[in-house]
Amino acid sequence: MPEYGDNEVLVRVRATSLNPVDWKIRSGAARDRMPVEFPAILGRDLSGEVVASGRNVTGFPKGMRVMALANGTYAECAVAKADTLAPIPDALTFEQAAALPLVTLTGAQLIERAVKPSAGQTVLVTGALGSVGRSAVHVARKRGARVLAGVRTREKAAAAELRADGVVGIDHEDEVAGLFDLDAIADTVGGVIVQRLLKCIRSGGVVGSVLGKPEGAEKHDIRVEAMMAVPDASRLYQLADDVARQEFSIPIARTMKLAEVQEAHRLAESGGAGGKIILVP
Repeated sequence: MPEYGDNEVLVRVRATSLNPVDWKIRSGAARDRMPVEFPAILGRDLSGEVVASGRNVTGFPKGMRVMALANGTYAECAVAKADTLAPIPDALTFEQAAALPLVTLTGAQLIERAVKPSAGQTVLVTGALGSVGRSAVHVARKRGARVLAGVRTREKAAAAELRADGVVGIDHEDEVAGLFDLDAIADTVGGVIVQRLLKCIRSGGVVGSVLGKPEGAEKHDIRVEAMMAVPDASRLYQLADDVARQEFSIPIARTMKLAEVQEAHRLAESGGAGGKIILVP
C-alpha cells in the first residue's frame, strides 16, 4: 500500500489506460526526457475511488469517484496530489473516465497553450482520429477556429464523425499540395508527415507539437511550440463533461486485466488496438 502525504489522496484504482508514453518509458526510448528509478510503476491515467486523504486535504470524502493525470497508476492503489484530482461525471463509468486524463489534457493544452488560435483562424490537426487529435479538434472547434482534420487517406470517411470543417489526407501528395496559408498546425504524429506540412503554414504561423520540434522547422518563418501535458483538474473535469454530453469521444478498443499488461503493451505498441486499451485490477 503506497504512503500518502498531507496534501495527497490515496485512491483505489478501478481503471487505468495505456498511452504511448508508457511503452516509450518501458523500452527506454524516452529515458532522456523521462528518466525513471527502478523499480518503476508505469501508468498516467487514474480513475477510482478515494480511500483516504492527507490532513490538509478537504473535499474528497471516502468513496468519492475521482480521476486524474497522475503517476504509477498500473496498480491497485495509487497516490495523487489533491489539486490534480477531479470528480468523475455521473454519466461516465470508471473505464470511460480512465481513457481521458492524459489524452484530453494533451489535446486541449496543445491548442490552448501552444497553438493558441484565434476565432476564424485555420488549424490543421494531424493524427486527428487519435485520442490526442480528437481532443485537439474538439477544443479548437470550441474556440471558433476553422479546423481541418489531418488523417490517412483511407481514414477520411471515418473522420466525418469529428465534425471538423474539412478532412485532409495528409499522406497524399495531391491533397497536401492543396494546403497553403495555414495559420497553424497542431501536430500529434511528428516525423516525415509534419516535415512535409511545414511549408503549408503561412509566414508567422505556428506549429504546436507534442513530439518536440519538427526537423527542418528553422528553415521556415514560423513559430514552434513543443509541449508536454501537465495536470489540470478543472480543465479535466470540463473535458470529461464534454465527453459525457457526447460532444466528442475517446473510443475504447478493449478492456483487459492489469495482469495482462504485457499482452496489452504488445497490442498497443503494434498499432493494432484501434482505440484506447483500458486496464482494470
